[in-house]
Amino acid sequence: MKDTITKSSGNPVLWLLSAYRADSHAAWADWLIKNFPLIDWHGFELPGTYFPWRIRSNPLSWLGKLPEEPPDRILATSMVDLAALKGLNPRLAHIPVWYYFHENQFAYPKSKKHDKSIEPQMVQLYGALAADRLVFNSQFNRDSFLEGIEAFLFDKPDVEPANILRRLEHICEVLPIPVEQIPPAENKDPALILWNHRWEYDKSPQLFAEAMIRLAKRGADFRLALLGDRFEEPHPALVYLRELLPDCIIIDEKADRDTYRKILGKAGIVISSARHEFQGLAMLEAAGAGARPVVPDKLCYPEQYGEVYRYKPGDPEALCDRIFDWLNNGLPPIADVSYWHSPRLLKQWETLLYEPMKTVHTSKIPNSF
Repeated sequence: MKDTITKSSGNPVLWLLSAYRADSHAAWADWLIKNFPLIDWHGFELPGTYFPWRIRSNPLSWLGKLPEEPPDRILATSMVDLAALKGLNPRLAHIPVWYYFHENQFAYPKSKKHDKSIEPQMVQLYGALAADRLVFNSQFNRDSFLEGIEAFLFDKPDVEPANILRRLEHICEVLPIPVEQIPPAENKDPALILWNHRWEYDKSPQLFAEAMIRLAKRGADFRLALLGDRFEEPHPALVYLRELLPDCIIIDEKADRDTYRKILGKAGIVISSARHEFQGLAMLEAAGAGARPVVPDKLCYPEQYGEVYRYKPGDPEALCDRIFDWLNNGLPPIADVSYWHSPRLLKQWETLLYEPMKTVHTSKIPNSF
């Protein structure tokens, strides 16, 4: 993506560094720039592709491209190799940095394709130590990051995990990504079941497909909206559903935004079977539109949804049971996710972005450097 620099106006200058413009990262960055026009934003972003290369090489991609005049503050995602970036750009040594965690590599499930490199974890650990403030999109994200560091360093030589954790814990806070509220449709379909996630291993689409097949075998009457990103070669779970439940599927595509909003507004139930979820924007969007969420009882979900919406993780039978009960006995009340909507979070983000940095991080280089 082309880097964007707004015209200077005497307002606070803030660099927004995003090393991996995936969907949620993009929505967050765009929301900030739109909602805080009195900040002089300098946005530098890299495409959300080639993950192993992006997380390790982003300081090289920006080498010689960052303005000579340093900003008042930097807001960087945790994909940014902040320690290397500052090392290659000494003029940034004293600039306050907020490090925003959309996810953390200590709690991210590895696929069979991924090697066992510790590089992603080390990038985020060094980045956290080089930052002034660590901001997470959920309590689960924060807690799993700190717990992950402790476990990661437990058996490593010549380090003291407790000292590192003490250094990080006091600069952590939780501030979610704001979610747009999508209005529910007047003609809601209580039996329309929505899947609006990527068709990839970390979302466990095979568990979702297995639960839907079991639901059909029980004679339940339902319809499926299969949305979300998919590859040129479809995931086996998607093929499975197409073959066995073709009459149930009303849409099967990565829909444009208008179609997506209409389907979310109409859906009665939305499902997650994720192996990882640090905030779950897709679920919050659908729940805000009135779809009843069905989520595994782990990850970020217990801090968002009551027990009635949660099922035993990794268990397709438990997922099937919950939906079968709802289809036969009526849906539960709409989940209240208003806390995560933009109007509720706007003031907190304003405070974070404008509040003067009151403390100097212990890792700062002395002025005599």
